[in-house]
Amino acid sequence: MKKLFTLLLSLGVLLPALAQNEQWANLFDGKTFKGFKQLNGQAKYEVKNGVMVGTTVANTPNSFMATEKEYGDFILEVDLKVDNSMNSGIQIRSLSSPDVMNGRVHGYQVEIDPSDRAWSGGLYDEARRGWLYPVEENVAAKKAFKKGEWNHYRIEAIGTTIRTWVNNIPVTYLVDDMTAKGFIAFQVHAIGKDQKEGTQVMWKNIKIQTGSQMRPRPLDKTTPVENYTLNTLSPQEEAQGYKLLFNGKDLSGWRSAFKTTAPPSVWTVESDGTLHVNSKGGKESGNGGDILTNDQFGAFELVFDFKLTEGANSGVKYFVDESYNSGMSAIGLEFQVLDDDKHPDAKLGTVGNRTLSSLYDLIPSDKDKRAIKKIGDWNRGRVVVYPNNVVQHWLNGFKVIEYVRGSNIYKVLVAHSKYSKWPGFGMKAKGPILLQEHGDSVFYKNIKIREIN
Repeated sequence: MKKLFTLLLSLGVLLPALAQNEQWANLFDGKTFKGFKQLNGQAKYEVKNGVMVGTTVANTPNSFMATEKEYGDFILEVDLKVDNSMNSGIQIRSLSSPDVMNGRVHGYQVEIDPSDRAWSGGLYDEARRGWLYPVEENVAAKKAFKKGEWNHYRIEAIGTTIRTWVNNIPVTYLVDDMTAKGFIAFQVHAIGKDQKEGTQVMWKNIKIQTGSQMRPRPLDKTTPVENYTLNTLSPQEEAQGYKLLFNGKDLSGWRSAFKTTAPPSVWTVESDGTLHVNSKGGKESGNGGDILTNDQFGAFELVFDFKLTEGANSGVKYFVDESYNSGMSAIGLEFQVLDDDKHPDAKLGTVGNRTLSSLYDLIPSDKDKRAIKKIGDWNRGRVVVYPNNVVQHWLNGFKVIEYVRGSNIYKVLVAHSKYSKWPGFGMKAKGPILLQEHGDSVFYKNIKIREIN
C-alpha cells in the first residue's frame, strides 16, 4: 500500500509537470488578423466565429495570409476544412521580397488536397522546385484526409527535418536545407476559368510551439524519407537500414567494370560533393568505362539524384552480370538516364522504351508531366526490388514502371530485345549497382541503398 501511495504521489507530481511542459501559443487569436498580412492575390479573408475563412475570387493569383513574424524551428497544429472542389496549402519557412519574382511567395507548402489523388500533408516547394514529397510512396497516408470534414494537421520543422501528420497519421519526412526560416501563411489557391468563385477553406485552433516548448514526436521508422541534403543519412534513414554508396569525397566502394581496379579518371568527385562522369563525345564506354559497387544486392531500395547536361546519356544498372561480353558497357537491367529531347536514343527501341526512367529497351516509362524537370535541374531516381521480384522505377516522387522480374511477360519482353542473346538476363539473385559512362557529361549525388528482407 505504501509503494502504491508513493507511485500515485509521484504521478500526481509528474503529470502536471508534463502538462506544463506542453505549452502552446496561439498563432491566430480567433478575432482579428493581428500579426498577419495578406500577400500576392486578392482572395477574401475573414474571421467568423473564431475561424479564419478564405474565399476564392476570380482573376487573381494565389493569395496568402502570412504571419508578420518569421519562424525557424517550430511545431504547428491546426484544424482545417476545405471545399472538395478546391486546392489549398499552408506555407512554412516561406519568403516574399520585391527583388525575387516581384514579391511572389515562395517556399515550403504543406498540401491541402481533397481531390482523388489524395496528397494532403505532402510537401510542395511553391514557386521554386515543385513537388518534394507528393505522398505516392506513403500509401497509408493517402487515406488520412477526410473530405468535407474538419481535419487536424501537425507540422514539425526542426533543423533540416520537416515532418507532417494528417489526423495523427504520419505523412511526410523531408530533409532539406534550402530555407531555414520564414513566415507561415494560409493559402487560398487561384481558380481557373472553369471553377466557380466563392468556395472556401477554413482554419481554426492554430497554435504553435517554439524553442524549449517544442515536444517533437518520436521516430516511427515506417514513413518514407525524402532527403535532399548532400550525401547524408537522416536518423530515420539509418533506422530504416539505408547506407551511402557514395560518400561525396572519393569513390571508395566502387571499381571499374570488368576489373578489380579503382574507377577511371573520367569519374571525378567535384569540390561540391557531386560525382561527375566527364564528356568524351558521346561514345559508349569511350572514356574509361562504367563503374560498379564492390557489394552486390538482391532485394533493395536504391535512391540516387542525377543531373543531365544537354543531349546527355547515362544509366543506372542493377543485377549486372559481367560474364556477358558486350564489347562496351556491362550488361544489366537499366534505369535509363537520358535527355529525351536531344539524344537520338529516345527515338529508337519500341514505343519509347529507351526514354528517361524506362527499363531500357524493355518497358517504356509512364511519366507524369509533373515528374519531368528541365535539363540542368536535379532529378531523383528510385529503384525498388522486392523479395517477390516485383520491381519499380520512380522518378521525382512518381512511380513510372512496375514489373515482375522473371514473369512470362518479362521473358517475352527480353526475347524481343537486344538482351535476347544473353541467357538468364536480369535474373541473378544478386548483382552490383552500376553507373554508366556513355561519353556524356552527367552528375550524380545522394546515392544510397537499403536491403529489403
